[in-house]
Amino acid sequence: MNILITGGAGFIGSHVVRLFVKKYPTYNIINLDKLTYAGNLANLSDIEDNNNYHFTRADICDYDTVYNILSQYNITGIIHLAAESHVDRSIRDPFAFARTNVMGTLTLLQAARTYWESLPERYDGKRFYHISTDEVYGALPFDDTLFTENTRYNPHSPYSASKAASDHFVRAYHDTYGMPTIVTNCSNNYGPYQFPEKLIPLFINNIRHGKPLPVYGKGENVRDWLFVEDHARAIDTIFHNGTINETYNIGGFNEWRNIDLIKVLIDTVDRHLGNPAGHSLHLITYVTDRPGHDLRYAIDSTKLRDELGWQPSLQFEEGIDRTVAWYLNNPQWLDNVTSGEYLHYYETMYNNR
Repeated sequence: MNILITGGAGFIGSHVVRLFVKKYPTYNIINLDKLTYAGNLANLSDIEDNNNYHFTRADICDYDTVYNILSQYNITGIIHLAAESHVDRSIRDPFAFARTNVMGTLTLLQAARTYWESLPERYDGKRFYHISTDEVYGALPFDDTLFTENTRYNPHSPYSASKAASDHFVRAYHDTYGMPTIVTNCSNNYGPYQFPEKLIPLFINNIRHGKPLPVYGKGENVRDWLFVEDHARAIDTIFHNGTINETYNIGGFNEWRNIDLIKVLIDTVDRHLGNPAGHSLHLITYVTDRPGHDLRYAIDSTKLRDELGWQPSLQFEEGIDRTVAWYLNNPQWLDNVTSGEYLHYYETMYNNR
């Protein structure tokens, strides 16, 4: 197999790339990433010299470049993770999210369709796997209901609206052209290599430096959390064994109120730093709530468990402990990202080519 993974230098993408490169030495894994602020090749330094790994810097909105990559590497499968994903950024600049998440996905679909339909075997042995989010479903009340694969779409932010639109395009390409597609919707991920604008790495870094921990509203919003390596395993399972034109929800059955998660995070970081219990609680700072802030997300991944045998491997406390330990043991990675030094390095490297 020759597999194109878009956004492979990002948080989730780098874990998927690493898993596939190491687990499938006979596959060729091509990592396509634009290297925006969220893409960092340092996330993949441990596998960058593997013979079955190839990196190309490109924009998924550039049709000609995408088509040439598909043709050059004879791509047989696509795992599409490249996306703008931060809700606050989408509120400030919705056009960027529409461009990357909607037009980028459409460009990738059309290039894949055109290339695969030019081959004698057409779609035989091909697969287009699109990774989406639970946020397309909107918000849940504070009860026992869960998002299922049949929950109607009801996005509330420019980010979730752009992902919902991209999901619809993927399914339309199956229904209209017969493209072999799969869509998955996942809950909040956490773990190593996550860009520190997201809650968990941001707060780990702020506790490390004694900076305020900004909590939206009263911190009562609920999220379902999944360790990123478990998500990568789910993607592996679904890519190889999932049914074409199906949707699979991926979640951790692991709901936490934001404020409760933050207190667990504070306890864990303080313990690792050798601080007394409760040392950093005073850093919690309540701020004005985010516009359109969804109350609760919770994924029902029963279908994935029953049909394909996947389930999370880690309890949340173990996953948080591993995550905190990784960030505190890799301060140079954190400092390079928060300072922007990694972006300067890439621009210098590519401009000198």
